[in-house]
Amino acid sequence: MSQFTGQLGNMLTLFFSLMTEAMPFLLLGVVFSSVLLAVVDEARLVAVMPRNPLLGAIAGSLFGCLFPVCECGNVPVARRLLVKGVSPAVAVGFLLAAPTVNPIVIWATWIAFRNQPEIVLLRVVFTVAIAIIIAWIFSVQADLRPFLQPAVTRALQTNRVMDRSNTLSSASLGANTLLQSGTYFLGQPRPLALEAGGLPTAMSWTSRRSVMLENIVSELRDLGGLLILGSALAAVVQIAVPREAIIALGQGPVTSILAMMLLAAVVSICSTVDAFFALSFASLFTEGSILAFLVFGPMIDIKNIGLLLSVFRSRAIFYLFALAAQLTFLAAILVNFYRG
Repeated sequence: MSQFTGQLGNMLTLFFSLMTEAMPFLLLGVVFSSVLLAVVDEARLVAVMPRNPLLGAIAGSLFGCLFPVCECGNVPVARRLLVKGVSPAVAVGFLLAAPTVNPIVIWATWIAFRNQPEIVLLRVVFTVAIAIIIAWIFSVQADLRPFLQPAVTRALQTNRVMDRSNTLSSASLGANTLLQSGTYFLGQPRPLALEAGGLPTAMSWTSRRSVMLENIVSELRDLGGLLILGSALAAVVQIAVPREAIIALGQGPVTSILAMMLLAAVVSICSTVDAFFALSFASLFTEGSILAFLVFGPMIDIKNIGLLLSVFRSRAIFYLFALAAQLTFLAAILVNFYRG
């Protein structure tokens, strides 16, 4: 009984630790996406984004340098960009690279691995390269809607109809309709402005602030619930898998990479602090496996899958997971054999 109580206590500690780490960055991403909704002219945003698939993938991957959001905060921003009409290459590139390629994470990685500057450099290089490749692959799908959740698809369709007709007036977005609430993940009604992908230019700043606050509340309700479920699952899995069993695999050039990628997916540590967690394994695991942890974890982890399901269907997430895993493994194995 005491052993069960101890495990339950550890699970709760891990759960609240994950929530404490992730929630501020989820809030940051939600606030930023809401600011995009209220103040950014989506027509100009789409106009400056490259339409060429490769250039779009590069731009989206480097776009994360400007916005310090981790893997919890980048999902609402990427969803907002998709609804506003940017190309899939830009959105997917941002989704995968932003959690790592931003000043806060780069600085944290440098603090943790200041004696191994190659870790910092290779983390950024591998992340950008993998994000560009995957985003470029996704750009082959001309119409991304079969891979998106129904609510996102409806928002895209409504946005395209508005772009063609350009007849939506501020009068048609009355307060009652505009502030209609609902659950995004369950596909219930959302504010018309969200489904439309933007606000009329004539709308007053008071109305824009109201829409922004409504969007923040709605997104936090939806994504926060998914974050709670994902964090709980990650805490349970961490306790169920003995740490000693993973460490025993740490010296093999192949098994060490697989073990650290599995660990990255399971522990679901925020990208702003994962470098310090990885540092504790640096003396036990190969350099390539440490890089695999730092590159793969921010792209795909158990906690983040729930958030990704608010944007993509499960098939698309599987593709993202498989491609990211294969490319990360290839990069890490090259490091192990080169540095070994």
